[in-house]
Amino acid sequence: MIKDRLTDAAYGAGWSAVKLLPEPAARALGNRIADTAWRRGGKGVRRLRSNLARVRPEASAAELAELTRAGMRSYLRYWMEAFRLPAYSKQRMRDGFDPKDAHWLEDGLAAGGGVILALPHMGNWDMAGAWVTSKLEVPFTTVAERLKPESLYDRFVAYRESLGMEVLAHEGAGAFGVLARRLRAGGLVCLVADRDLSASGVEVDFFDGRAKMPAGPAMLAQQTGALLLPVTLWYDDSSILQGRVHPPVEVPAEGTRAEKTAVMTQRVADVFAAAIADHPEDWHMLQRFWLDDLEPR
Repeated sequence: MIKDRLTDAAYGAGWSAVKLLPEPAARALGNRIADTAWRRGGKGVRRLRSNLARVRPEASAAELAELTRAGMRSYLRYWMEAFRLPAYSKQRMRDGFDPKDAHWLEDGLAAGGGVILALPHMGNWDMAGAWVTSKLEVPFTTVAERLKPESLYDRFVAYRESLGMEVLAHEGAGAFGVLARRLRAGGLVCLVADRDLSASGVEVDFFDGRAKMPAGPAMLAQQTGALLLPVTLWYDDSSILQGRVHPPVEVPAEGTRAEKTAVMTQRVADVFAAAIADHPEDWHMLQRFWLDDLEPR
């Protein structure tokens, strides 16, 4: 389709052009694009504003508008960095992320039982992944949703594989089985885990409503004995991504598998919510998220 070819060409042009810009110029370009999108108030901007209104219900209309603008700037900062990341040196990748309490991850890997990192759509998860592969020199496995056009999905897979990641297509049990094998071998799995509208999603309390989050991280931890660590990311005024590795989410001693999964997923959601409340502009949720915002089927 012509639309698909145009979409792929646009992303290809971004990757080719933006990575050649000096970092300050790329940041300035991202801000200009973000501000233009914010002023136009398209569908994604309106959805971001609606989501942020639930995170900050006390915000005035003017405050919410500025928070949405900051959110769009953060979102475009992610894309500018994503386009430039393949051109970064290993040292730049090592220096580009400052995770607090990284000992939870390092100790978990040293123990040899496998580690699952669960992240929300915050900051730049690709930069955090590049830090893991370059600083810790640990490969990891992740899952990517199939994008349209297929050529764009292939471009994203090649991009992430160039950073040292093993990327699996989001195809249910097949991907789950591979992830379980990697964890039983003592490996590292990283999963973006704050939105799942599938039938297998787990309902959680999130700010003022109910939402669905993936069951996968909790189920993998139960099945393999791997450590489940939530990770949250945010930006400050520097060029360095900030983050925190949170303490392990333990498997409950009692209950059915489904009950344990629900408890663990809620605990992950609570960690995410606290981080998003502290850094709402860095939560890149430009889609419907809460169940009562979904259109009836």
